[in-house]
Amino acid sequence: MKADIRVALAGNPNTGKSTLFNVLTGLNQKIGNFPGVTVDKKVGYTKLPDGRIAEIVDLPGTYSLYPKSQDESIVFSVLADRANALSPDLVIVILDASNLKRNLLLYSQVADLKIPVIIALNMMDLANKSGIVIDVDLFAKTLGVQVVPIAARKQEGIDELKTAITYANKIALQEDSIDVRSIAPQLIDSISRELNIDNPYFALQLAHQHETLKFLTTEQSARIEELEKEHSFHTQKAQGSETIARYSAINELLYDTVKVPDTAQDETLSNKIDKVLTHKVFGFIIFFAILMFMFQAIFSWAAYPMELIDTAFVWIQNTLHKTLPAGPLVNLLADGIVAGLSGVMVFIPQIAILFAFISILEDTGYMSRVTFMMDKLMRKVGLNGKSVVPLIGGFACAVPSIMSTRTIENWKDRMITIMVTPLVTCSARLPVYTLLIALVVPNKNIWWVFNMQGLALTGMYVFSLVSAVVVAWVFKLILKSRERGYFIMELPVYRMPRWNNVAYSMYERSKSFVVQAGKVIIAVSIILWVMASYGPGDRFEKIDAKYKQPQYTQNISADQLSRDIATEKLENSYAGVLGHVIEPAIRPLGFDWKIGIALITSFAAREVFVGTMATIYSVNGSVDDIQSVQEKMHQAKNTQTGQPVFTFAVAFSLMMFYAFAMQCASTVAVVFRETKSWKWPAIQFAYMTVLAYVVSFVVYQLLR
Repeated sequence: MKADIRVALAGNPNTGKSTLFNVLTGLNQKIGNFPGVTVDKKVGYTKLPDGRIAEIVDLPGTYSLYPKSQDESIVFSVLADRANALSPDLVIVILDASNLKRNLLLYSQVADLKIPVIIALNMMDLANKSGIVIDVDLFAKTLGVQVVPIAARKQEGIDELKTAITYANKIALQEDSIDVRSIAPQLIDSISRELNIDNPYFALQLAHQHETLKFLTTEQSARIEELEKEHSFHTQKAQGSETIARYSAINELLYDTVKVPDTAQDETLSNKIDKVLTHKVFGFIIFFAILMFMFQAIFSWAAYPMELIDTAFVWIQNTLHKTLPAGPLVNLLADGIVAGLSGVMVFIPQIAILFAFISILEDTGYMSRVTFMMDKLMRKVGLNGKSVVPLIGGFACAVPSIMSTRTIENWKDRMITIMVTPLVTCSARLPVYTLLIALVVPNKNIWWVFNMQGLALTGMYVFSLVSAVVVAWVFKLILKSRERGYFIMELPVYRMPRWNNVAYSMYERSKSFVVQAGKVIIAVSIILWVMASYGPGDRFEKIDAKYKQPQYTQNISADQLSRDIATEKLENSYAGVLGHVIEPAIRPLGFDWKIGIALITSFAAREVFVGTMATIYSVNGSVDDIQSVQEKMHQAKNTQTGQPVFTFAVAFSLMMFYAFAMQCASTVAVVFRETKSWKWPAIQFAYMTVLAYVVSFVVYQLLR
């Protein structure tokens, strides 16, 4: 879509910047990467009152233009480099109306770059509720910019903001926030002359950041370095002087334009709630209780819709077999593709419920409290407090969680976080866990409240977090670094979740899960069906000839004969041969050759396990008796012992294997992209696979 004007959104974390972006752009947005880096770039489009189209770029949240992470460094690069493909015509700086003093630091820096600016005074509803009175007209007049009061969550003031964008002046009219030149007059003058710059604050920022700015040539960066030495420039001292000057100007502005009642200084409701939810004892108990409630809900709430989806796929398979002429293509469609897809589609309700809870916890502000509580524990195992964000995010998916480690400045902390994040139970493991738990754990309540299956699932999630922490401690002893990590995080006020946002999150993430998994599962299901339906040489012909002999046809019923033929053909198929090859290696874990095939296919993606089981048991089953994958696995018998294949010991051994093994090609790819080396994904794959085998072996031997 071609845009007439490009608008960048800038602001501190937790000011509602992303909410405003979503309100302005709706579904008309896309996510990519900023050029040359792996930082997420969110771009969307909105229609202005005069009919023009505005491209909205959501810049990473930052407290100032002095970056402390890769994400934050993007902000200055985009704003300052006029040759950048994303260079904006206009910047909207989002300020939290209830916390202006902190927010105005970033605004004053952006304004001094002399880019046209509009201020979106967000969360006006909360400021009004707290009794904070802002003289918006005087505020705008003093700064020399348009100021638009909004409440993005309630979609108030959005039309006024679009009107302000429409009539924004393309020439920066804002007043200088401070006398920038006085901070380092000789150096600023020298850089301005050498690089032909007419903005003193731009020149000062080049002095601070020239080593990391890609739009400067090597010669220009080297020359700035020479000028710094010539004028005895100390970057930290200059930053300190600038910050003091800016806050002095901010204090004067707020004194004239903002009236805060005495009652606003009292303890806020959020602080009162935090005394309970972040308590050093009760906080962890409450967090654990919330986790238990989540996983109880995942089992109980999803039961009915899962049953409907299950029944629908069984009906589809039956219908295909009855209405279409028998043959390999129909078998491929019904027993390969449809059966494989049913194994994942049936878990959509559970995936949606998981993402709904995660979205609610993030939206209310509680997730930030969890990271705050876990900070002290993280430090003891060698992690940064910021590591908690990727670890908690790992409940949904390891890929974006690993990408979010860019906010961790310390190299060692970041590497350890990347290495252990895949251990946290992600949504792809959920279908595997719920299927196996449903097979071996009774669906009973204890103490009339706790469902045993929900408790088992809770245990797997808690176990994954504990495992990640223990492995992080081991990496702390192995990896060496002299850098010191630190944790700075603002706790947002508690808010009611935006239910439309929760619904959108459920839809988007569930769709993404199904689309990404579906592509792999269809491909794997087709390959598996072919491998399970055909065998090497003349094995299948010999089996047919064997069972045509009188001792079989006269003494065995037609149904039993059909099942025996299908079972023997499956064992002699290409898939059966492959399974039998690896069976000796996995037999000590309690796995047979069919599970072995699922282990191999699910190295592409964990959720493929369920689709593989569905395909294998469909090929092995009768066309006249099509069942759900859970029923098939429940009835599966060991041909040698006659006992069920999926015993308590086998199921938990298998869950432990999936808890530790690196079975996700996307995660391997993103680790390579983030570390820019195959060394780290190779180490990660090796240690996780070994750990999976050892733990699975121990669990099976103890439980059998």
